[in-house]
Amino acid sequence: MNVLVINCGSSSLKYQLIDSGTQEVLAKGLCERIGIAGSAIIHQPAGGEKKKTEADMPDHTAAVSLVIEKLTDASVGVIKSPKEIDAVGHRIVHGGEKFAGSVVLTDEVIAEIEKCSDLAPLHNPANLIGIRSCMEIMPGIPMVGVFDTAFHQTMPKKAYLYGLPYEYYDTYKIRRYGFHGTSHDFVSDRAAQILGRKREELKIIVCHLGNGASVSAVDQGKSVDTSMGLTPLEGLIMGTRCGDLDPAVIPFLAGKLGVSAEEVIDICNKKSGVLGLSGLSSDFRDLAEAAAEGKEMAQTALEAYAYRVGKYIGAYAAAMNGVDVIVFTAGAGENNAEVRKLIGQYIGFLGTNIDEEKNKVRGEEIILSDEGAKVVTMVVPTNEELAIARETVRLTEK
Repeated sequence: MNVLVINCGSSSLKYQLIDSGTQEVLAKGLCERIGIAGSAIIHQPAGGEKKKTEADMPDHTAAVSLVIEKLTDASVGVIKSPKEIDAVGHRIVHGGEKFAGSVVLTDEVIAEIEKCSDLAPLHNPANLIGIRSCMEIMPGIPMVGVFDTAFHQTMPKKAYLYGLPYEYYDTYKIRRYGFHGTSHDFVSDRAAQILGRKREELKIIVCHLGNGASVSAVDQGKSVDTSMGLTPLEGLIMGTRCGDLDPAVIPFLAGKLGVSAEEVIDICNKKSGVLGLSGLSSDFRDLAEAAAEGKEMAQTALEAYAYRVGKYIGAYAAAMNGVDVIVFTAGAGENNAEVRKLIGQYIGFLGTNIDEEKNKVRGEEIILSDEGAKVVTMVVPTNEELAIARETVRLTEK
């Protein structure tokens, strides 16, 4: 089967066309900076060169159309028609309590996913755009939704309940759900494989650090806590999201600005994080460059980001009563040595012993800590696309 995996993020769209039989990636690419100046698509057919093309992508609809155009292009494409795609797997951020696993997408399922959009306003609408665009271009081809929230359904009540009257959970299902579950699952499993260990024997902290970012505690193969909550707004400082915030700030700001609480939440989702702190960009590459040029608030934004990650790592070491492995993944986690270095200054007490030379690596599997370190620290590139493809095949072959 040829499986097209669509992974829409808040400002990006990753895609891979995978031969499920061989697990070979026939083509892959990334639409980056969607809705941001300087948007571009990076496309690479198997065995071919990676080529970056600047292209105006005001929204995810334009990005999906561009992906299909590249896959079927006479010079850089790998298929002649969308009909050569046997199934499509979609990353979907929020499934609420309705979806505890992957599902074949139907009109009824899509309607239920849409109901969760207010819980993930930056992502579920983008995911749905991807789904509907693919259905329009490839009618009749089976499609599967794989939910970011599914892996975290093993969290115990003490971790997922908020300190609110229990009736609000009972009635409205207000609780911590967690996100990036496909990535946390894949990366923690791959880290154990690299070490030649069973995941069920290890206590692993996964740091998924990108424009959207989260940390998870994976104890004996199961997620027992994670930094994102009811929505992807909670937890770390992120690209445009504020992360943890005193809830009293919402009405306070609403009053000062003369706007509604919903408008303040929009600010928290789209104008905050390292973008809001730096006043420059939500892209960590831009911030690292600006910090190197001596721009103070760019450096401050990076330090605040790293500090919050360090605090969560410490908290999850306590939650699991120890930690064996710490893994960095996703955009900044895999590629930004400066961010990892800043985080490293807070976690040395655990016995990580990160080697400065090894830490200079970009986008490769590597053990960063010295041999014999008490806690193994690693970089493991995430592969949510392969994990989604496997789920898509599992469900569509039934």
